[in-house]
Parts: sequence; structure tokens; C-alpha cells
Amino acid sequence: MRDADALVRHANDAEVAKQLRDRFPHPYRREDARAFLSVVSAAAPPTNFAIVTLDSGDACGGLGFVRGSDIERFSAEVGYWLGQACWGRGIGTEALRIITDYAFDHLGLLRVFAVPFADNRRSIRVLEKAGFEPEGILRASCVKFGQPRDQAMYARVNPHWRAL
Repeated sequence: MRDADALVRHANDAEVAKQLRDRFPHPYRREDARAFLSVVSAAAPPTNFAIVTLDSGDACGGLGFVRGSDIERFSAEVGYWLGQACWGRGIGTEALRIITDYAFDHLGLLRVFAVPFADNRRSIRVLEKAGFEPEGILRASCVKFGQPRDQAMYARVNPHWRAL
């Protein structure tokens, strides 16, 4: 819970919120940070993580994934966000690589995918640098702030996956 204030400082930003799902609150308050941090610490195995920078030790973002079910039980959708102060430093890319490798190596996932807004070049660049490949554009697949938006489909497939 010591990271709550840092999370609020980074997350309470309209530039961050406009690129995320509506379940990411804006304004982002201390109670939102505490709720996120309680989920991060409670899940077993963990599927949500705070991003903490080594230089300051501050939590400046988050990432996590939602596992599929039924025939998609070996896949998961990953999502992430990073405060503007940490943009352009490779932090998001490194965090995404780590979480994807964790999902492959420790949870036995075959596929991890993301669906950023198609015009979110920063997020798409993070995905590409983390080894995700483009699979297509989902035209008018969502509505954000009352406007239809296209989403891009990016995925990384576990080359070492074997059925249990």
C-alpha cells in the first residue's frame, strides 16, 4: 500500500486514461490505487502487477492479464499503462517482456495478445519491441469517450508450448 500515492500521481492523467478501457477510472483516486494494490497482492498465481522503477522505487504503472476460458484457456489478454513521466524510457517494453515470459514459463500459456487502439502508436511500439506481432485491425470494435475506435490485434505465441 506504500505505492498508492505514487500510483495516483502517475495514473490521474487524462492522457493515460484516454488510451485505456473504461474500467480504468478517471479521475484516479487513492481508493482506486488501494483497490488495485489489494488485487495485486491477493491473486495466486498473480496476474496483475505494479510497475516500479529502479531509479526512484516508485510505482509508475501497472500491467496484467486476463486468462481465456474453454478452448481459449491457454491464451490471455494483456493490458498495461505507464505514467507519462516514464514514457520513452523502455520501461513499458521491459515490463511487458517480463510479464509475457512469466505467463509462458510459469503459467503454461500458449498465446498472449493485446488490443490497443489502432491510433495509439506508443502502445503499438511497446508491443512490437516486446516481440508481439500484428494480426489485424478490428474496425469500429469499441467506443471510447463516445467515439467509435478501431483496435489493433497484436500477439506473441509461446514457441516452446506443449500440451500438458
